[in-house]
Amino acid sequence: MATFLYKLGRLAFRRRHFVALIWVALLTLAGVGAASAPAPGATSFSIPGTEAQKAFDLLEQRFPGASADGGTGRIVFKAPEGQKMTDADNKATVEKTVKELGDGSEVVSVTDPFTTNAVSKDGTVAYTSVRYDAPGMELKDSTRDALEAAADEAQATGLTVDVGGDALQAAAEPGAIGEVIGLAIAAVVLVLTLGSLVAAGLPLLTAIIGVGIGVSTITALANALDLGDTTSTLALMIGLAVGIDYALFIVSRYRGELADGRDREEAAGRATGTAGSAVVFAGLTVVIALAGLSVVGVPMLTKMGLAAAGTVVVAVLIALTMIPALLGYAGRKVRPTGEKRKRRGGEKSEAPEKSEAQAKPGMGTRWASFVIRRPVAVLLLGVVGLGAIAVPATQLELGLPDDGSQPTSTTQRRAYDLLSEGFGPGFNGPLMIVVDAKDSDDPKAAATTVTDGIKGLKDVVTVTPAAFNKAGDTATITVIPDSKPSSVQTEDLVHAIRDQGTDVKADTGAKVLVTGTTAMNIDFSQKLTDALVPYLALVVGLAFLLLIVIFRSILVPLKAALGFLLSVLAALGAVVAVFQWGWLGGLIGVEETGPIMSMMPIFMVGVVFGLAMDYEVFLVTRMREAYVHGESPSQAIVTGFRHSARVVAAAAVIMMAVFGGFISSSESMIKMIGFGLAIAVFFDAFVVRMAIVPAVLALLGKKAWWLPKWLDRALPNVDVEGEGLRAHDADGPKDPDEERQLVRV
Repeated sequence: MATFLYKLGRLAFRRRHFVALIWVALLTLAGVGAASAPAPGATSFSIPGTEAQKAFDLLEQRFPGASADGGTGRIVFKAPEGQKMTDADNKATVEKTVKELGDGSEVVSVTDPFTTNAVSKDGTVAYTSVRYDAPGMELKDSTRDALEAAADEAQATGLTVDVGGDALQAAAEPGAIGEVIGLAIAAVVLVLTLGSLVAAGLPLLTAIIGVGIGVSTITALANALDLGDTTSTLALMIGLAVGIDYALFIVSRYRGELADGRDREEAAGRATGTAGSAVVFAGLTVVIALAGLSVVGVPMLTKMGLAAAGTVVVAVLIALTMIPALLGYAGRKVRPTGEKRKRRGGEKSEAPEKSEAQAKPGMGTRWASFVIRRPVAVLLLGVVGLGAIAVPATQLELGLPDDGSQPTSTTQRRAYDLLSEGFGPGFNGPLMIVVDAKDSDDPKAAATTVTDGIKGLKDVVTVTPAAFNKAGDTATITVIPDSKPSSVQTEDLVHAIRDQGTDVKADTGAKVLVTGTTAMNIDFSQKLTDALVPYLALVVGLAFLLLIVIFRSILVPLKAALGFLLSVLAALGAVVAVFQWGWLGGLIGVEETGPIMSMMPIFMVGVVFGLAMDYEVFLVTRMREAYVHGESPSQAIVTGFRHSARVVAAAAVIMMAVFGGFISSSESMIKMIGFGLAIAVFFDAFVVRMAIVPAVLALLGKKAWWLPKWLDRALPNVDVEGEGLRAHDADGPKDPDEERQLVRV
């Protein structure tokens, strides 16, 4: 591996014009494809195999033309203080609004609140529901404009009017300012770490090109592959973070090779052969973790994972080819500023530079030496600290965000609150009961049995009469719970109805299915929970095997996996404390606490595991390299930290800055993902990899690198340490730029 990448790095360095042209052409091609691609339609949200999905599919079949998947809008009216919605003027305004909405081209039906009993008991709040013949995200802009215009016109009469439903998507701010701030922080960290504006600019440039190619490709394929906005957001988030980090590791190693006296082409080859090998395997762990999301069985999550994995592959390829090419263009400018001044001042290049071992010990060296002296204390402090932070994760409640989690500045959130005020929180999440009486002798009696049974359950406010299809073999019943959609009580009610359905089927032959947005969210959360353990087993198992090949050790990969579990549990604990309990939530703009997004645990496992293994590979491969070259286990730990700790810390800070930039988004799901990933990187990089890992390795000593002889013979030799490069140790030609530098006066 190292020899192949060494040759690739030298080739890219020599053929820099060709390599740069290829990547610019790919970026242009992806950009043109994105610009000319048709606008994406609705992103279908399906959960195969769940009861809610089966009921939805049955409605499509038994109620043709009813637009079961059509978008819905809901306009909520509130009378001014001292008035009621039944007052003549207010009633006339509502009826005029209903008439205007009914004239829309995509409108299937509009309800009149005064004939459907959609006025609150105190008469102050009323609502009208609009159903469309196309899904909410596929509605024409003119249809949405008409909905908003009708609400604005009604509000002009003095009523309080707000709009909810999926027909009017929340105009979530993408957090662009936060992303810019994150990139600015990354740039500052790169300059401080590398000491050169040019060297700092290379990782940023290549990361932006990689993300540009990845996100543009996703945009170009969005319509054909049914990809949503969240897919490109995840690809942007992950692509920027790993793209900067991978390039940083190679540039840093290149500078180290220059410091050892090698010419620029040789240094580029060796940096690509050694640090590049770590980049390849680190990227593989991220790809395994993201692509592994496919095992969950949720199409949306599968597409998100595969798209992000593709962006990571692009980041790896750019780091291995474009970075060596750009290093060829950069010349001596990648050296720290102080060093360049010394050379211009006439310092003899023949004089050997002071090696890192002879230089004053850096913070990484001092920290590693301290950990080696106090491994038990450091290990206990790290494990107990993360364990304490992980405690809130035991109270984790899962759900999906609804309009109640939107910022209070949005009309969707205000409509949600008005409905809760006038009719109770359950009106925001009605349940739809589908009675499949095709095999029943008396369908109407079966539907009556279902209705009566549901009325007897607790936490039920309203049960509408059964509405049959034309064939008379399928009925729908709407149930209004007493609690809000994301509450545990509503989830219990769904399970209670389903339990009753078992008895109904035995007595009448009719099947009872529960669907609707609330039931779909409950089933989605359960499916993700059930898939978490198999997903963990697959991803951790594959990565464990990969790490055995890289480190040729059993205990090092085991320690890596256990450390990851500790950091991800601590990160989940922090997410629960902030977003579910509200601790310090005001600092990052959390306006409404509630259940944690149901995909958060499995999503964090996938993304954080891949990133955690990045730090493990970059830090420990340098230790392994030193150990293989004859150093003692303790010396190898110090050497690994001396060469890699500063760069790994910088990479972690950069990744935290990129993820943290998404916390500024007004979309609660993006905000939660950004916070969760940023805090997980902090725990894993600075507590697990920088403290627990060296402490465990110090305690294990030579046992850390033990591998059964039979397994050693069976495993392929991927040569991450660069042993095969010793054949290229013969002195090569001096850098022509350096030679020209000597004759300057």
